[in-house]
Amino acid sequence: MAEAERSLVLWDIDRTLLYVGEIDRQVYRETFAEVVGYPVERLPARGTGVTMPLAIRAMLMENGVPEGRVPELLPLMIELLPKRLAARTADLRQHGKLMPGAVAALRAVQARADLIPTVVTGNLKANAMLKLAAFDLESFVDSEIGGYASDDHHRPALVGIAQKGAQAKYGLFFDHSNSVIIGDSLEDVRTAMDGGGVPVIGVASGTTSAEELERAGADVVLRTLEDVEGLETAIAELLS
Repeated sequence: MAEAERSLVLWDIDRTLLYVGEIDRQVYRETFAEVVGYPVERLPARGTGVTMPLAIRAMLMENGVPEGRVPELLPLMIELLPKRLAARTADLRQHGKLMPGAVAALRAVQARADLIPTVVTGNLKANAMLKLAAFDLESFVDSEIGGYASDDHHRPALVGIAQKGAQAKYGLFFDHSNSVIIGDSLEDVRTAMDGGGVPVIGVASGTTSAEELERAGADVVLRTLEDVEGLETAIAELLS
């Protein structure tokens, strides 16, 4: 197949491909206490898809940190979080789980010569790679490209970052006509819409229902990634 026909598949990670349960939240607790000096009371909401730096900023503000100290403490927490998550690699494997159908779906996309799979995620890149590696998923995506919260705090901007990275690596131009996002949250839908009008496949595997994803504007909604045939059909139709 000609190189010019290749398209970009942008996977979300948390609750789309895998779920790490309380581990992320425990890492937030440990990091907050170490950096701020007292226990956190209010943690970020679950399953929103908001980028990690924005979630940390809100957490600092909601737990009594003066606004003037946020620019000082935020980068310290961002630096420390991947180290704390790396120390819990065994917990990720033991207590985290793959979402139903994730491996089969990743394998099906990777097997297509006309598709380039990577990620657009609210995770910092280091955290994203730790999570994927814990479940042996890193080989299914091109981690040299993609969009991560460590690239930009504004999630829709990550679409363009991923596209430009893919263009630099593969020598092809990517925009809304040959890119698709796969994710579980309203933030994934917003990312697609505000990130250049990229089509989005919603997967009702997280805290957002299929009906909510449809109302938000997802182009296609799947109940689960176990529907590999439905996923392949949706990708083909959205990229045709």
